[in-house]
Amino acid sequence: MKTRFGIKQIAAQARVSQATVDRVLHQRPGVRFTTVQRVQQAIQELEAQAGIAGFAGRTFYIDVIMVAPSRFTGAVQQALHRVLPLLQPLRIRPRFHLHEEIDDDRLVGLLKDCFRRGSQGLILKAPDEPVINEAVRGITGAGIPVVTLTSDLPHSGRCTYIGMDDRAAGCTAAYLMLKWLGDRGDTVAVSLSSQVFRGEEEREMGFRQLLRERAPDVRIVEIAGGLGIHAGTYERTRQCLQREPGIRAVYSTGGANRAILEAFAAEGRPLEVFIGHDLDRDNRALLLEQHLDAVIDHDLEQDARRALLCLMRQHGAVTQDLPDSGSRIHIVTPYNL
Repeated sequence: MKTRFGIKQIAAQARVSQATVDRVLHQRPGVRFTTVQRVQQAIQELEAQAGIAGFAGRTFYIDVIMVAPSRFTGAVQQALHRVLPLLQPLRIRPRFHLHEEIDDDRLVGLLKDCFRRGSQGLILKAPDEPVINEAVRGITGAGIPVVTLTSDLPHSGRCTYIGMDDRAAGCTAAYLMLKWLGDRGDTVAVSLSSQVFRGEEEREMGFRQLLRERAPDVRIVEIAGGLGIHAGTYERTRQCLQREPGIRAVYSTGGANRAILEAFAAEGRPLEVFIGHDLDRDNRALLLEQHLDAVIDHDLEQDARRALLCLMRQHGAVTQDLPDSGSRIHIVTPYNL
């Protein structure tokens, strides 16, 4: 395997020994397939960062651990790469660990592995579970700063949370829903990819709160557990529609919105109001097709920049104060893309 990067550089990016990298590059036996994949991924990351992080100074290795659908983690990865040139002369090398599904034990192991391999900071989106919070407390207690991105772990000892005010986002969705649907006592559904992510939970609470205050006759049902993945979301949406004949509108706090549309079509049901989150490639297409009425979005590049600056501030590499306010919420329709 040919590469323009040195063995030491690849080993640091991949978090493996130099001997392991040498065996992989020369295709020698005795290396696990997953380790080979890790080395190959490290080379791809270095290629992506070449030309944008090749300036002088100390190198900071930042691990980005996210549990989310690939359409979202891909958008975060792109946002981080786009903001790296704006942070010169700092030299930051992100290492990505992106999973659509991972159990808590494996996730804890991944967190501990980043600690053992000398990470200088973590950007984390993970379930708000006790074992995850405990693992993060151990990492921060050892002096490695952690920021949570788009979904918080407030009891973990993390430095800060970076993302939108999710309760305000949920209230915004409820406000739009009432403007379009009215308050006639209909049934609306809230779709969550999972009930263990605080961000989605906060959005749901904000949505329910405003509807209770302004339209107490509107009934709310929940579609949960699809993990933001097409197959699971489709199945759970169909099951909900079969139980609930009165659903006319959906607020999707997570993703897999095309699966929700397909479930409505399969049941022969109209969907009068459909509000989603995040202007990823799927939701952009659905807006253009006018299958989504609105998307509640925030600036991922702004969040990525703030996350990196926060970690650098913990190391004393930057001294500027960062704003404590959440990311600005944008309402995107088919007409203001």
